[in-house]
Amino acid sequence: MQTKTASVAAVSASILNIDWPDTISNSLLWERTNQLPAEEEIRKRRWKWIGHTLRKSSNCITRQALTWNPEGKRKRGRPKNTLRREIEADMKRINRNWKGLPRTGLDGECW
Repeated sequence: MQTKTASVAAVSASILNIDWPDTISNSLLWERTNQLPAEEEIRKRRWKWIGHTLRKSSNCITRQALTWNPEGKRKRGRPKNTLRREIEADMKRINRNWKGLPRTGLDGECW
């Protein structure tokens, strides 16, 4: 996620004609361009999609895929950073779990 933020910041700086010796902080850059950092924008859209998916019926394939847990062994090495792992990291950050998530999904204000 950091590389996405850095590349968006670099493009935004070039649009504002800010070259290498003249640097500004990312927070000032986001303020000048009137936009959110890429990381926050991705997280916001992800939670919006999760809320949309949780409000669907329980037999919908996207809702089943959201809570599906594959069986068997995984490949060796570092696990890939999947959408499920990103969601779980976000849930840990806001002190939520999978059981309480459908109830908050019905409340559209959380997303």
